Amino acid sequence: MIKIPYLTALTTHFSYGLLFAFGQFRDFFRKIFDWWRTNNLQGYAPICLDFEDFYTRRLYLRIQDCFGRPISSAPDAWFDVVERYSNDNNKTLKRTEKRTRCLNLGSYNYLGFAASDEYCTPRAIDSLKRFSASTCSSRVDGGTTTVHTELEECVANYVGKPAAIAFGMGYVTNSAILPVLIGKGGLIISDSLNHNSIVNGARGSGATIRVFQHNTPSHLEKVLREQIAEGQPRTHRPWKKIIVVVEGIYSMEGEICRLPEIVSVCKKYKAYVYLDEAHSIGAVGKTGRGVCELLGVDTADVDIMMGTFTKSFGSCGGYIAGSKELIQYLKYTCPAHLYATSISPAAAQQIISAIKVILGEDGSSRGAQKLARIRENSNFFRSELQKMGFEVLGDNDSPIMPIMLYNPAKIPAFSRECLKQNVAVVTVTFPATPLLLARARICISASHTREDLIKALEVISQVGDLVGIKYFPAEPKKQQQEKEMIKLE
Repeated sequence: MIKIPYLTALTTHFSYGLLFAFGQFRDFFRKIFDWWRTNNLQGYAPICLDFEDFYTRRLYLRIQDCFGRPISSAPDAWFDVVERYSNDNNKTLKRTEKRTRCLNLGSYNYLGFAASDEYCTPRAIDSLKRFSASTCSSRVDGGTTTVHTELEECVANYVGKPAAIAFGMGYVTNSAILPVLIGKGGLIISDSLNHNSIVNGARGSGATIRVFQHNTPSHLEKVLREQIAEGQPRTHRPWKKIIVVVEGIYSMEGEICRLPEIVSVCKKYKAYVYLDEAHSIGAVGKTGRGVCELLGVDTADVDIMMGTFTKSFGSCGGYIAGSKELIQYLKYTCPAHLYATSISPAAAQQIISAIKVILGEDGSSRGAQKLARIRENSNFFRSELQKMGFEVLGDNDSPIMPIMLYNPAKIPAFSRECLKQNVAVVTVTFPATPLLLARARICISASHTREDLIKALEVISQVGDLVGIKYFPAEPKKQQQEKEMIKLE
């Protein structure tokens, strides 16, 4: 877990307190000046909760130009950001015709397949001509093509499971699958920092939910032992089913799951393991097969393997891989399979082609080169940021590296100053993170060259000095040079 320095926590609390105080002060006078105006919604309940509405108006709107920036090109290493302006203090933003070429440090394009590719793009275009952009049907009606069948076979072979099922949206893969797998009388034990799609899926299942400390197998074992001893609430009957849900790489922390230890605990207590590999599949491991390959875990020990195609494969949708009986059950019961429109055939073909490139089945070594480059780029960028004195979260080999900002005033300052120097970054704040733990989330790609990364580091270092987010002393240059010499030797 993140430990905030005392002084940083104090100033962050003070800043938010000041913003809240001024916001409440303005709302007080707003009610006084607006009391005489006619209200056409008299008697209606408010659609938004008071705090949500207050947060949006008084905090988010002040910095909304830092979020939702539109682009007008493929999300490659460099992309075109559309410039916007506001005439009403950021309440509304209007687009201009101007485009700024920026270094992309925010997209999930881990292996560079989101841009035009010599192998994938022609095949996706051919699929588009043959099958059209959409099937206009769910999988069980007229939405299953030969491409969908090939995709599911390809994914199952790639992740090392007997069968797989594909969905048109990654978020829905979690939120729709969990309620099908478990219900009332079941127990879901979830990592405290799991993605919102897992949280919503767990809540919608009707099962009892318990949380264990982030990436802490010892606490997971404690929770499992207590819950098995106590049983179901009120009746104390044994649980019908227990599922432990974890992520391969945590999207807001960049940390790799301690999967071997977690699998060992789940085996001991006969609990199922549900692994979300949205950010790890295709990005880590010798052949890109995710954290199981990276950490030496047998895929047979992971009962349900979930992943998305929106990151490493440059497409859309998600998948569930598992036993043939599990996948057959999901095909008969999952609403996302029965009622939602199937994944676009062109998107499915893009995934198949990307997997073939990764495995070298296209007749080249580009896949291995991409995997080596994403690992080198990630580790180089992370080490350089740490040398500069930034507080960087995450583990080596992870392409996600959050830079902690904390203070609310530093969120827009960091984002805007980087954009001025043609570096596009993503800043993340509440409700995606806890209120005090705002950060800039850097995502590295195999399409980034060493020159791109050096430019990004120079800009981030300059902005870091300007904004004041270097919370640790920088490593002396002589010491850095000595380390580099040792590496070269």
